[in-house]
Amino acid sequence: MKILVACEYSGRVRESFRALGHDAWSCDLLPSEDNSDHHIVGDCLSLINDNWEMMIAHPPCTYLAVSGMHWTTRGLRDPQLTEDALEFVKKLMYAPIPRICIENPVSIISSRIRKPDQIIQPWWFGEDASKKTCLWLSGLSPLIATNPLPGDNKTRRANQTQNGQNKLGPSADRWKERSRTYLGIAKAMADQWG
Repeated sequence: MKILVACEYSGRVRESFRALGHDAWSCDLLPSEDNSDHHIVGDCLSLINDNWEMMIAHPPCTYLAVSGMHWTTRGLRDPQLTEDALEFVKKLMYAPIPRICIENPVSIISSRIRKPDQIIQPWWFGEDASKKTCLWLSGLSPLIATNPLPGDNKTRRANQTQNGQNKLGPSADRWKERSRTYLGIAKAMADQWG
């Protein structure tokens, strides 16, 4: 299949599909972390009409995630940034591509556009981490857990502090570190949707 992985600089999802023989390309405003020749630096919206068979999109969550909306509601950030982010998600969600997955943490996409089709956790796919991740699907089935670790949603994982917060402290690159798709999830996407 010809696959676009939109808003991905890490190459993890792209490479999981390429390992199975698919013609997968990533696109992001940032250069690819792995210096791949199968990465396009630019606006993914300029590519969505190029006869892709599948798109997995990871729109930036900065102005969408529920965890950061307090900046907007307290008047510390321009609400238009959230409106622009939602418009971007809609353009991805309704792109002329037969199979689409939009991935984001718990966000206002759920209340402003539609509820997700599935909410997954990295620990369902063998990753010792907790991070509720929503999937909005079109033409794709929900992912099936492939290697669930013992425990449940209350079990503390390696990426969490005692009170359940993410251990990664504030830094200039925190957003980048937290945005990488877990390898177990990327492999499950490729195995199940490819």
